[in-house]
Amino acid sequence: MNDTIAAISTATGEAGIGIVRMSGPESVVIADTLFAPISKSAFAGAANRTMVYGHIYDDGRLIDEVLVCKMLGPHSYTREDIVEIYCHGGIIAVRKILEALLHHGARLAERGEFTKRAFLNGRLDLSQAEAVIDLIHSKSDRAYEMSMAQLEGRLSGQIKMIKDKLIDMSSLVVANIDFPEDEVDEANYDRLQSEAEAVIGDLDRLLDNANRGVLLREGIETVILGKPNVGKSTLLNAMLRQQRAIVTDIPGTTRDTISDYVNLNGIVLKLTDTAGIRNTEDVVERMGVERAKSLVDKSDLIIAIFDLSRPLEDDDRDILQLIQDKKHIVVLNKSDAVQNEDDEDLAVFLQGEDSIRLSILKDGADPIEDRILELFFEGHLNESDYYVNNLRHIEALKAARSSMDAALKDIEMKMFMDLLQVNLDEALLNISEITGETTTEDVLDVVFSKFCIGK
Repeated sequence: MNDTIAAISTATGEAGIGIVRMSGPESVVIADTLFAPISKSAFAGAANRTMVYGHIYDDGRLIDEVLVCKMLGPHSYTREDIVEIYCHGGIIAVRKILEALLHHGARLAERGEFTKRAFLNGRLDLSQAEAVIDLIHSKSDRAYEMSMAQLEGRLSGQIKMIKDKLIDMSSLVVANIDFPEDEVDEANYDRLQSEAEAVIGDLDRLLDNANRGVLLREGIETVILGKPNVGKSTLLNAMLRQQRAIVTDIPGTTRDTISDYVNLNGIVLKLTDTAGIRNTEDVVERMGVERAKSLVDKSDLIIAIFDLSRPLEDDDRDILQLIQDKKHIVVLNKSDAVQNEDDEDLAVFLQGEDSIRLSILKDGADPIEDRILELFFEGHLNESDYYVNNLRHIEALKAARSSMDAALKDIEMKMFMDLLQVNLDEALLNISEITGETTTEDVLDVVFSKFCIGK
């Protein structure tokens, strides 16, 4: 990390301000070469963390009127010398300034390289670095709050607590490792069992809500399924609170999928309206039907809508069969125009399914939204709860849990201490992967490849 990197840190396009940043040992020198402060004094002598007004020139040509700020390491985002140039927004100004920085010795930063340097220089651990990209990608206030808690060290603190317990166990094992098995104090095995059970309990608490954390972070993939004209597009529009999909009385209006996001009390739903499920000779409509069926396996939730105003058909039964192994909500729509109120087939059709009976057009989507909260979050989100929401972290926690299961069996069987140490070391290695204390370059490459250039 002896070179100096540079990148545009604001999104491409028209904007009031654009930011170009550098990090590395030559940042101030390069900026001093290109920047002419109005004060006429050298930029290198300017006060740290102070905005300096002036102009950027390259080979004597004026590029832009700017403000420039230097943040000297180690008190900076990367713990290296950083220079940020605040110029006019748009495409041309930021590009020309970046080209000038590269021409005078900087290197174009890779994806996430500023944050990677913050990690490698010890300012952030790996879980905190991952929280940065989660903040950027947050689709709801709740997801943002979880990411901010992780960035502030909420997960790191819990991992450290577990590591301290594992280190304490390892210390006890090492202290006994030179003794023959029959000389190991029985009390030591009792203590180790108690501590192993405590660690397993800590791991389980983090894992118990992990699926919820992933859903809060990624959103709930929700597919609206049903025959043509049962109210699928009406439900989509009701949940989005806008006319997103065309609604007509003509069967087959929706021939392709229509997707959009809705924020449901802090939970993001990716709603997908699909083509009506039915047997059809229309080639285009049939392709839409097949696409709708293919989305079932990829979804977290199916909202299956049935029309109470029409007799139930084989297509309805096929849909109910299609969703049986998926988390789903059955909606009996058009209850205000019901013709099947006394139809015995309805009870047979439902086969004990818990359903919501309503008129989406008149009642709106509130009862369905309440059911979604019940299905995934027992009706509400506890603002104080922290949910592990990163798949890499979840896999590491599961691996640590498996190692601790093996360690606990060793303890219960009073196995040799050196065999027990193997499983404790494995658990410690697994848990340390979360914060990046034990990790590989390949893992780092995958993590930081998800970042944008300039962050």
